[in-house]
Amino acid sequence: MTLQTLPFPFTVCKVQDAIGIDLSHPYTFAAITEDECSLVCQTCFTPGETIAREDGWRAFRVAGSMDFGLVGVLSGITGTLAAQGVPVFAVSTFDTDYVLVKADRFAQAMAALVAQGYSLEA
Repeated sequence: MTLQTLPFPFTVCKVQDAIGIDLSHPYTFAAITEDECSLVCQTCFTPGETIAREDGWRAFRVAGSMDFGLVGVLSGITGTLAAQGVPVFAVSTFDTDYVLVKADRFAQAMAALVAQGYSLEA
């Protein structure tokens, strides 16, 4: 399986409401529940006002579109990283999965995945 690294930093944050979220930027993921409004986005597009914010994430995605019938893709990736003690933050789209890892652990995460047989693509 091929994983594509994304070249820019990400921020995971919580915002007051969805009004200030600009969904026109690529790699913007929003989740709204009765308790919170969370946002994952490129750091340069993080809203000015946040309730909580964690910078310093890097991301990679599973290359190509995945069939909904596939089983264990995300668990294979996160299991490999968990075995190395690397925390993750995952988001999924209709087509694929994205996994975020803190920037200071990104090289370790990529090395662990390559050792497990994953291919990397920039």
